[in-house]
Amino acid sequence: MRMSSAAVKRRIEELGPWFHNIDLNGVSTAPDHFLGNYPYTKWRKFADSIPADLTGKTVLDIGCNAGFYSIEMKRRGAARVLGVDYDETYLAQARFAAEIADADIELRKLSAYDVGALGERFDIVLFMGVLYHLRHPLLALDLIREHVVGQLMVFQSMQRGSADLPELERNYHFWRKDLFDDAAFPKLHFIEHCYANDPTNWWIPNRACTEAMLRSAGFEIQAHPEAEVYVCRPAEAPSGEGAVYPAGGASA
Repeated sequence: MRMSSAAVKRRIEELGPWFHNIDLNGVSTAPDHFLGNYPYTKWRKFADSIPADLTGKTVLDIGCNAGFYSIEMKRRGAARVLGVDYDETYLAQARFAAEIADADIELRKLSAYDVGALGERFDIVLFMGVLYHLRHPLLALDLIREHVVGQLMVFQSMQRGSADLPELERNYHFWRKDLFDDAAFPKLHFIEHCYANDPTNWWIPNRACTEAMLRSAGFEIQAHPEAEVYVCRPAEAPSGEGAVYPAGGASA
């Protein structure tokens, strides 16, 4: 039986606060979001970069939060959508949102570092708004590339600092120091305490750093439809050691 708007509103309040603003039977989960109608306002800028018809495709949503993107993938006909998050509150919100939206979505408690435990690859992997919440961001990218990305990864990270892309050399002399004063040089800003009232905001890259990290983890950037969003395909394995040294050490 369809839940009344009043009942939906009560349950939304019980499960709050919400970071994803989702319309559930005409009731918004986060109508006063400081970013406006988020994440819809971001989604509409890159929605066309993902196939409109996902029939037969599998989707993994890492850091699914309240399930906005998972629901959108299901609406496009994905055969299977798995949303994972490590926050029980977000997972409870996602379960309720999926129920009201009549979206058949699987949800599991899992961290970005543990995606290898899934033991399978997905056609499309969403990794949206997670990187800067991780203490070990490049490790997470390495693991995602190694274990779960099949055809496509849609990536988003908050970015701060320069949006310029400098021409980078393959190598620099040990005594070359001036490049580190260049605001456009790839930088990953470390937040020791708190940023935007969120103690889980650990690392915030500038644009050059975001793109360099994606390449370093073995991704080829196919499109950059929105300032913070990148559509990537797995390329050849990175030339470095990746997430973990091989048996016998780096020289093995």
